[in-house]
Amino acid sequence: MENSLEGRVALVIGASSGIGAAIARAFVEAGARVHATARRGELVTAAVSEEHVAAGRAVVHPLDLTDTAALEALAGELAATDPIDILVCAAGTNVTGRLFHELTGESWEEVRSLNLDSVFHLMRTTMPQLRAHGGDVVLIASVSAAWPDHSGPAYQASKAAVVALARGVSRDEHTNGVRVTSILPGIVDTPLLDRRPSPPPPEVRDWCLKPEDVAAAVLAAVSLPPRAHIPEMTIVATRLQSIGNTQAATPELPPTLGRPAAGARR
Repeated sequence: MENSLEGRVALVIGASSGIGAAIARAFVEAGARVHATARRGELVTAAVSEEHVAAGRAVVHPLDLTDTAALEALAGELAATDPIDILVCAAGTNVTGRLFHELTGESWEEVRSLNLDSVFHLMRTTMPQLRAHGGDVVLIASVSAAWPDHSGPAYQASKAAVVALARGVSRDEHTNGVRVTSILPGIVDTPLLDRRPSPPPPEVRDWCLKPEDVAAAVLAAVSLPPRAHIPEMTIVATRLQSIGNTQAATPELPPTLGRPAAGARR
């Protein structure tokens, strides 16, 4: 079966909503056993479905991703009981006061600790499992890592560092069969948009990427034959953005473009 993940075991970080939840669902539906984490376990269960949890296809781990000791404990538990061969880091945050003059030491730390530090600790602690199985790491970065935009210096710096981290780890680990992929999405209709100082209106969100679009890209990357690797993939909303043209906080709709009809191609 195309894109089958039968027999594979994944750890998906940030699976309570948005991109992480969509990835967890896509992996389960492709046949993987998924360990799904976020701070609120009940939201993870709802996102991946109680049916999958009851069937053992998804295992929920409530976890504070900024708690390094908790991350190490989870990695140790999985190594002993259900070693993974896929790690997906999809958790991310931003702050409302994101302009440089609005940032504080606390808000910088909030963004960096979740967006970057947790990724490092997860990769470090799970790498022995990934090496043993010739596994995959997928890091959800952002197009803002390459093209500075409205998201603010703290978010941009954290996502650019994620891409640099992925490149460095890939250089060190590719001969062990570990593939490290960075996904750089443009504007995605997720709850994170609601944290913007001015969230985009519904008519723009209708044309944004959806979490399942990013999940499809992740599934494609980890489903390649082991001999092939996609180091980086940029994915943007067709009608709203193009490479180098992603800087507008709320992209303007083309003059002739209204809200999409149900079932219309976007």
